Amino acid sequence: MQEAVVFKFTNFQCESYNRSWFVFHECRLRAISRTKVILNMNGTILYPANRILTQFILYKRDNGYKPWLVNVRIDTCRFVKQNYNPVAKIIFSLFQEFSNINHTCPYMGPQILQGFYLRPEKLIRPLPNGDYMLAIIWNFDRRPQFDTNISFTFAEDLSKTNNKHYI
Repeated sequence: MQEAVVFKFTNFQCESYNRSWFVFHECRLRAISRTKVILNMNGTILYPANRILTQFILYKRDNGYKPWLVNVRIDTCRFVKQNYNPVAKIIFSLFQEFSNINHTCPYMGPQILQGFYLRPEKLIRPLPNGDYMLAIIWNFDRRPQFDTNISFTFAEDLSKTNNKHYI
């Protein structure tokens, strides 16, 4: 089934709104092969962050990016302890093993995502074919500190899958 699915990054943008609290050192994609693109992000939180609110907004491209199904806010410190939100759980499972962003609060110092690539087997439910952007807004103490916008393509060719249960 791997060759029947294209699930890869197409763009990655990072922006810090408060460089006295969060600084990006690296924010880039690197093509490894025609079907695999890795994401590297390296930033530093300069002061302890104990109250972190994260908002995930998924957009689907259709004559520009339009909001699509997901607009979720989570208490990140609570989520890391209790894993309470199903949408955040899916997103977190995609990058967890590539990151040091997997401990409880407070967050401070280097925050690294290294060699992260998308794997369709990590999705609980497949997406409709198309281009998407996941906007993640990071708030510390109720103030936006930085954004990460991740664009990706998901395409599944059903004629190449092993599961031919349709008529």
